[in-house]
Amino acid sequence: MTSPYPPSQPPAQDDLLAPFAEKMAAAGLPDLVFRVFAHYYAQLRAGATGLIDSHTGGPVDHIPDYEDLNEDHTAAGMDALAHTVVLKLNGGLGTTMGMDGPKSLLPIKHGLTFLDIIARQIIHLRRRTGVRLPLVLMDSFHTQAESLAALQGLPDLAQDLPFSFLQNKIPKVWVDDLTPAVWPDDPEKEWCPPGHGDIYAALSTTGMLDIMLAAGYQYLFVSNADNLGAVLDPGILGYFADAQLPFMMEVAHRTPADRKGGHLSRRPDGQLILRELAQCPPDELDLFQDVRRYSFFNTNNLWLHLPSLAKLLKERGGVLDLPLIRNVKPIDPTAPASPKVIQTETAMGSAIALFPRAQAIAVPRRRFVPVKRTSDLLLIWSDVYELGNDYLMWKSPRVPGEPPLVTLDDEHYGLIAELQRRFPHGAPSLARATSFTVRGDVYFGRNVTVSGAVTIDHPGDGPRRIPDGAHLHG
Repeated sequence: MTSPYPPSQPPAQDDLLAPFAEKMAAAGLPDLVFRVFAHYYAQLRAGATGLIDSHTGGPVDHIPDYEDLNEDHTAAGMDALAHTVVLKLNGGLGTTMGMDGPKSLLPIKHGLTFLDIIARQIIHLRRRTGVRLPLVLMDSFHTQAESLAALQGLPDLAQDLPFSFLQNKIPKVWVDDLTPAVWPDDPEKEWCPPGHGDIYAALSTTGMLDIMLAAGYQYLFVSNADNLGAVLDPGILGYFADAQLPFMMEVAHRTPADRKGGHLSRRPDGQLILRELAQCPPDELDLFQDVRRYSFFNTNNLWLHLPSLAKLLKERGGVLDLPLIRNVKPIDPTAPASPKVIQTETAMGSAIALFPRAQAIAVPRRRFVPVKRTSDLLLIWSDVYELGNDYLMWKSPRVPGEPPLVTLDDEHYGLIAELQRRFPHGAPSLARATSFTVRGDVYFGRNVTVSGAVTIDHPGDGPRRIPDGAHLHG
C-alpha cells in the first residue's frame, strides 16, 4: 500500500541505502516502511547508539494513582466504552519456550489459551455493557492465519472491524559493513520485526487507523497478548477520556524482579520518556537497575486517543522518530555463533515523549501478569491464580501476600515439553509459598505442596523424584 503521507524529505538513494530499497520493494513492503527504516539506518551510519543517559532520563517522583480513581471515572469510562477498541500485540512465537506457532495459542489455564481468555473477556464485557467492543490483533506473518482460525470458532465475537492487521518487517543489517544481511540457508532470517514501536506505521500502512476513525472509534487500549492482567478497566478509560489526554502509559512499582525492564523517566524539560535496558549506557547499568531511584516500570499497557495519533502522524509524514534501539544479535537466533547483525527497533511506549500532554498512571500489580518463561507458566498453572466467571485472572484469596517468585533452570525446564515432563500432574500448590526455585533434573508427583521459601538444588546426573503428597517447606 502506498503511504498516505507525502515524504517531507525523501531518503537519499546512495550506494549503501539502495540495496535495502531494492530488497524491501521486492518484498512488497509499503513506501512508509522503507522511509521509517531509512530514517533509522541514517542514524546507524552516523554512529548513533540510541543510548539515553541518566541526565537525559531522570527519575519520576509522582504520577496519578489508580487508587485515586472514583465512580465518576468509571461512569465516564462506561460512556466512552462504545468508542473504544482493544488491541493486542500478537506477533510473537513461543520459540523461547519450544513452540513453533503463535504464543497466544498456548494453553495456560483450564485448557484455555491466551487468545481464548482474551476473546471471552471481550464477549463478557459486551454482554454486560451492551456496547460494541472490538478486539483487534496486531499479528506477524507467522501468527495471523492460526490466530484468525482460532477466533473463527467463537461466533459471539462478530464485530465491525477487521480482527487483525499485520506488523511490518525490515532487513537485518550486517554489523561489519552496514549492508543488507544475507543468509541463504534460511532467507527468512534476513528479516526482523522493527519492535512493537512499528504499531504506529502498521496502523497507517494497513489502513486500520482510518478504518477505526471512520467507524467512530476514538480510544485504543493496547497491551501484550501474553499479559493476562491487561484487561479493559472502565475507570482508567474514564480518567483518560475525561482528562482529554492524547497518550497514557500504565506503570507499576518496580521490584528487584523488574530491574531490567523499561522504566519511566523524565527529561530535564519535564517531558515523560521511556528508557529500555538496551538504551542504557554500559557504565550506568547499576543506576538503571536501582528500583528506588527509578521506581516505575512500563507494563506496556497503553491508551491512545486515535484522532491525536492521526494528527501527529500527519504532521510528521508518518515517521514518528521514536528513539532508536540498536540490538546486536546473531543472524540465526538458534545458532549463537552465527555472524552478528544489527536489528533497528523501537518501543511503542517511547511515543510518550512525542505527546506534550502525555501522562502515566500507577496501576496495581494485578494488571501485569506476563508469561515470558516457563517459570511464569508454572505460576499461572498453580493455585496462586484463579480464572473467574468473567475470565479475569485474579490472585487467589488464599495467597496472603505477593505471588511467589518462581525460578526454574533453563537447562531442564526452559522448554514447555520439558516442563510438562517434569510436572506431569500439573503445578504443585504454591499458594503458601514465598519463593520456589528448582535447579537440576527433578520430577514432581501429584498433590505436592510448597510453603515458604523452598529451593531444590539437585546437581546429580540422574533424576530426583518428589513423591506424591510431599510437603516442601523452608
